[in-house]
Amino acid sequence: MEKILVLDFGGQYNQLIARRVREQHVYAEIKPCDKVSVEEIKTTGYKGVIFTGGPGSVYDADSPHYDSAILNAGIPVLGICYGIQLMAYMEDGEICGAAGSSEYGKTMVTVSENALFADVPAESVCWMSHTDYVKTPPKGFQVIAHTDKCPCAAMCDEKRRLYGVQFHPEVVHTDYGRQILSNFLFQVCGCTGDWRMEDFAAQTVETYRARLAGKKVLLALSGGVDSSVAAVLLHKAIGKNLTCVFVDHGLLRKDEGDFVEQTFRGKFGMNLIRVNAKERFLERLQGVTEPEQKRKIIGEEFIRVFEDEAKNLGNINVLAQGTIYPDIIESGKGDAAVIKSHHNVGGLPDVMSFEEIAEPLRELFKDEVREVGTQLGIPHALVWRQPFPGPGLAVRVIGEITDEKLALLRESDAIFREEIERTELAAETAANQYFAVLTDLRSVGVKGDARTYGYTVALRCVTTDDFMTATWTRLPYEVLERASNRITNEVMGVTRVVYDITSKPPATVEWE
Repeated sequence: MEKILVLDFGGQYNQLIARRVREQHVYAEIKPCDKVSVEEIKTTGYKGVIFTGGPGSVYDADSPHYDSAILNAGIPVLGICYGIQLMAYMEDGEICGAAGSSEYGKTMVTVSENALFADVPAESVCWMSHTDYVKTPPKGFQVIAHTDKCPCAAMCDEKRRLYGVQFHPEVVHTDYGRQILSNFLFQVCGCTGDWRMEDFAAQTVETYRARLAGKKVLLALSGGVDSSVAAVLLHKAIGKNLTCVFVDHGLLRKDEGDFVEQTFRGKFGMNLIRVNAKERFLERLQGVTEPEQKRKIIGEEFIRVFEDEAKNLGNINVLAQGTIYPDIIESGKGDAAVIKSHHNVGGLPDVMSFEEIAEPLRELFKDEVREVGTQLGIPHALVWRQPFPGPGLAVRVIGEITDEKLALLRESDAIFREEIERTELAAETAANQYFAVLTDLRSVGVKGDARTYGYTVALRCVTTDDFMTATWTRLPYEVLERASNRITNEVMGVTRVVYDITSKPPATVEWE
């Protein structure tokens, strides 16, 4: 099997690079830059290596570096962002960063003809995120792209098959990013593209069949796409040794609990325990307003509930979760910055009674998880359900969580989702996630010639294919109008509805 090594230098988009490679049916592995030697890379037989981005400066002693021998190993290398700077630094080029040289966001780039930019127009939009840049390329390298602020937006040594780009071809905002990566894979590295996602599903089932042999596993089932796919995958691997525990924490969407129970008991015949823990969670969350504290409380309480159930079941060795890569990267991974703690990653307590944690989907993005789910035979209606955060409505209620607020949010959210789904807008507008948020803002309204004073509901709808970046969805005005009218008329206690038009970045998909 052809393999590409993604050498991780601590950037936010590292797994996204591997994902883009796998999209083109070439298998990609990610390894930390300090955990793999040049000799191992040569003997493993990688077709190429990609240096990722990273938050540091190459002149900083604390920033990750690598053995320059890799550039003379006869293996194609592509450096991205920090990766191009490191490549230049390793070959005695000059890197600098000066006031006014920073570039962030969409930027016009001009490229020259070469193998990396085959079928890419001379001018197009790329996505920049840097302050430092290559001022003088090393000997043997030539500049093959530039922007108004960056004199070396790309460089190459074609004889040694070494390439570097200052921009990020892996994100959707770079117009020809996929073409550039394709050129590196097929024209530079000579890959043929013989890997398929079904290989991942089959390999993972076999891996966990061996790893979990003879062990009893408790899976934290939320009923969302991720934990559902993880549940079916592990059920195929270990069968009756898997018990799914569905914690109804009182923070679910309207009718969510009944749907989950009916689906997994009826459709899949799994061992399922439904735990009513509403009072337990709301008591712990009373008076809490800070988002990170909410997440950590919920993460810890989930574990404590699972530990209690494990004691009741007896001899449970492993906790399984539907963790996916955006959860990992936003909670902080290696040198990556913490954006927000996810209840199943950064929200986990330090001390747990489980011997190990199994996370079969931790290297995948949402759309890849859905593809695996399809390969496993999970019904389309479940695979393509709206994503729902593990902490539930707790991170969609701004401020303190109360029963009253949760009731207002459940009804508002159900109305908004109904209005989108009844017109099939989810498919027509590529609305990948849509939901309501109950803000902590109250405002004056008028109903029936009388003054009202109620909450403001924010509606959120985004379009994305990886959930690492997202743009706000341009919903038709009539849909927003119907949703607003229904919410303010049917949900007593809500006087105002607003629509969130912020993309990710700078925002995240969820408000908290």
